[in-house]
Amino acid sequence: MAQEVKTAATTHATPAFGRVESIPMAHRRMSNWDLFATWIGANANNGTWYIGGVIAACGFVTASTTLVIVGLISYALLAVASYMGYRTGVPAMALTRASFGLRGSFIPSAINVIQFIGWAAVNTFIAATSISYIFGELFGWPLYGKPGGTFGLIVGILIMSVLHLLSISLGEKSVRLIERIGIILVVVFVLWESVVVFQTVSFHEILAWRAPANLRMSSGVAADTLAAFNLAWVTAASDFSRFTAKKSAATTASFLGANFGLFWFAFIGLFATIGTAVSLNHFDPNNSDPSTVAAKLGLGVIALLVIVLTSTTANAVNLMSAGSALTNMTHRLSLNVSLWIVTITATLVTFIPVYLASFLDVFETFLDGIGMFLGPEIAIFLVDYFFLKGKQYRLPELTKVRGAYWYSHGINWVAVASWVLGVVAYWGLKQVAVIATTVGATFIAMVITAVIYWIGMRVTREKTVAPAVK
Repeated sequence: MAQEVKTAATTHATPAFGRVESIPMAHRRMSNWDLFATWIGANANNGTWYIGGVIAACGFVTASTTLVIVGLISYALLAVASYMGYRTGVPAMALTRASFGLRGSFIPSAINVIQFIGWAAVNTFIAATSISYIFGELFGWPLYGKPGGTFGLIVGILIMSVLHLLSISLGEKSVRLIERIGIILVVVFVLWESVVVFQTVSFHEILAWRAPANLRMSSGVAADTLAAFNLAWVTAASDFSRFTAKKSAATTASFLGANFGLFWFAFIGLFATIGTAVSLNHFDPNNSDPSTVAAKLGLGVIALLVIVLTSTTANAVNLMSAGSALTNMTHRLSLNVSLWIVTITATLVTFIPVYLASFLDVFETFLDGIGMFLGPEIAIFLVDYFFLKGKQYRLPELTKVRGAYWYSHGINWVAVASWVLGVVAYWGLKQVAVIATTVGATFIAMVITAVIYWIGMRVTREKTVAPAVK
């Protein structure tokens, strides 16, 4: 198998479509620990904390149960998608050319660019809030949310943009370096935060707490919220697993790392938000971000600085994935140029909740849209690789006009139609109260999409290509 990847591991390009670079096995340097740390760092961040705080509205038992189930399902899919990168050495969005077609792959690529810019903006906003608190502690500046507090937030956003540019300056190498350093400080911070939370309130009080009826969240809404959060990483799995020569790193290490980061930070966000609500006798989901909670628990400047660091580690992954997706859409941009473009764009997007709406409103709208579009896309490219193409993609064909993956003028209309029907299925399921409030629409819509695509490809007889040359 290694030889199969190695012989195909060349750079292919045409004037019409961006190059596809398959990393040879001999050139892969990511170890099990590197991928484990990468995916811990991807989830051990402000956004994961905030998610834990948002689903606190379910109550601890429902929130924690939903968190574990959705996490295990989502990151099993991450492990499967990571295997694709390990086998081929090709970036995630370039692989979608085989299922959506060379031109059709622009759809998942555009979704990835938008969603990872959005996630980078989310983490940047939360980190910038931390910076505004730091300025308040050190210089007496007004806190964000108070009169005059917007200035500190804006300065924080600009500082974060500089840190993000530094974090992606060397591409995959700088991402790997920052994850190795960041994971140590993340572990220390979470241990510290855990001790402080349980010194403030007891586990029994957290277990017994219930959100006010008007703010309560159902398990179905929590499931869809968590699925949208988790599935985002599935579409970027190959961007990192293609740098490892070990199957266990791509699958087991990725699965364990992503779940470890998710459970640890989401649970601490859940504990901290409920703990703060108990101690203050007031619950406001708008105050679920780590900066606000850390300030209310009296953790000080050091904790806020670590929150800034975790945002940088997470956004290194977000920006790398967005940049990789952008390069799939055009041959004119190198990865480094794409990274600069998406980083600057993410900085601009961060200003949206500053002036147009509350951060929570923007965040929830963003998550709902991501879940609706991502699930069907993932279902299609996994079914195509594992069930229709037998885990065999002809890598040179990924750039060839009128080649094996050209379909109809560069678009596989079966994939596009299946994706559209999957989006419609998601929206329709959200209108069915018994589904929307219990298990959520995301995974059901994915199954529906998978079945539609499999049947559609079998009927149109576009399911196979010649086996890869060994």
